[in-house]
Amino acid sequence: MSGGQSGLTRLLTAAERAAPVDAVAVVAEDLRRRFGAMSVSFLIVDLTGKAVARLAAAVGVEGGREAERIALHGTAYEQVIRTQRLYQEATGEGHRVIVPVTNRGDAIGLLELLLPAHPGADVLDEVGDSAHILAYVVIANGRFTDLYTWGKRSRPPTLAAEIQYQLLPQSLSCEAAQFTLCGSLEPSEDLSGDTFDYALDRDTLHVSVTDPMGHDIASALAATVLVGALRGARRAGADLAEQAHRADRALADQGHGHATGQLLRINLHNGRAQLVNAGHPWPLRMREGAAQAITCEVDHPFGLSVTVPHPYRVQDLDLRPGDRLLMVTDGMLERHGEAVDLLALLERTCDLHPREAAATLTSAVRDAAGGRLADDATVMCLDWHGPEQTLRNVSSGADTQRASASRVHQHS
Repeated sequence: MSGGQSGLTRLLTAAERAAPVDAVAVVAEDLRRRFGAMSVSFLIVDLTGKAVARLAAAVGVEGGREAERIALHGTAYEQVIRTQRLYQEATGEGHRVIVPVTNRGDAIGLLELLLPAHPGADVLDEVGDSAHILAYVVIANGRFTDLYTWGKRSRPPTLAAEIQYQLLPQSLSCEAAQFTLCGSLEPSEDLSGDTFDYALDRDTLHVSVTDPMGHDIASALAATVLVGALRGARRAGADLAEQAHRADRALADQGHGHATGQLLRINLHNGRAQLVNAGHPWPLRMREGAAQAITCEVDHPFGLSVTVPHPYRVQDLDLRPGDRLLMVTDGMLERHGEAVDLLALLERTCDLHPREAAATLTSAVRDAAGGRLADDATVMCLDWHGPEQTLRNVSSGADTQRASASRVHQHS
C-alpha cells in the first residue's frame, strides 16, 4: 500500500472492513508491509496512567485476554506519552520507533515499530500519519467491542468501580482553540463516587466536578443520578442555575443522600466564565505563576432542597487568557490530601500539559496515602487560552510530533 492521502483512505477502508477487534491489527499489518518492519504493535494506556498493554501486532496477534502489560515508569513509552513526541533508537535487531496515538490531547496509546534501517523524515511522517489514523480507528471501533476497555484496566473492577468509570467522559482530555483541559481521578479503596464531566457546544464549554456522600454502591448510585440529571439538563439547554436545580431535585427525589458539586460554564466567544458552587471546595487559579484559591459563595449541596429551600446562585468568575483553573474534590484537600501543598504543587507543574499536571496532582495525594486512599482524589485542570484563539492549541499532541519529525530525539 502506497503512502499519501490515497493510501490513508485505503487504510481506513481496510480497517472498517475488518472486525472491530481486528481493526488495529489491519493498521499494524499495513505498516509492516509498507516499511518492511520486523514488528509493529499498538500499546493502549491503562486507566491508571501508569502502564500500557500491548493489544495488537502485525504478526502473531495476541488472542483472547492475554496481553503484555508494561509499567511506564522510566521507560521510553513514558517519555513519548509525556512529551507526545516521536522517539527512535538503534538496537541490535533494527531501528525502534515509538509514536504517540493521540486525539485532541487524549493520550490513547502508542504505536511501536521495529524497522530494518534508520528511517528518513518521509517515513517518519507517514508513520505519524498512520498513528493519527489509528487514534480514530480505536475510538470508532471501541463502540463495538470491550477489547479496548479491557486493555485500559490492570485489574477487574468492582461493580461500584464499573459504574463510576462509565460515568466519566469518554475522553479524559480535550484540546480546543480556546482551552485545553484534562480530568484525573485516583479512586479510594472503597470508592467515593467522584465524577468529572465536560461538554463542548458551539458557543459554550461546560465543566462539572461532583462528589456524592458515601462509599461503594451507595455513592455509585448517587453519582449515576447526579450525572444523569446534569447531563440531561445540559442537553436540554437549561441554564447553569437550572442544571443545578435539576441535579438537586433528582438526588432529593430518589433518596440518594446529598453531594457537593461545582458547575462551570465558559462563553467561548467572549471568555465570560460563570459557576455554581453546591457545597464544594473553592476552585484554584494560577495566574502568572502564582496560585491561589478563588473565594466564591457556597450554596447548599445537591439533594438538600427539601430541607434547605434556596436557589443556586450563578457567580461570575474572573478568567483571563493564560490562566490555569483547577477544580478539585475534598479528597485532594482533606485526609491524606492535607499532606500535600496543593498550591505549591500547582505552581511547580505550571509548564506541564493539563494532562500531565492533573495526573501529577492526584498521584501526589495517592503517594501521601501510601497508595491506599480513604477518599477519591479528583481534579479537573483547565488552561484558558482566550476567546480570540481560532485554531486548536497543540502544545502537546500528535500534530506537534508529526510537524517536528525532523527534530526527533535520536538515541544510538
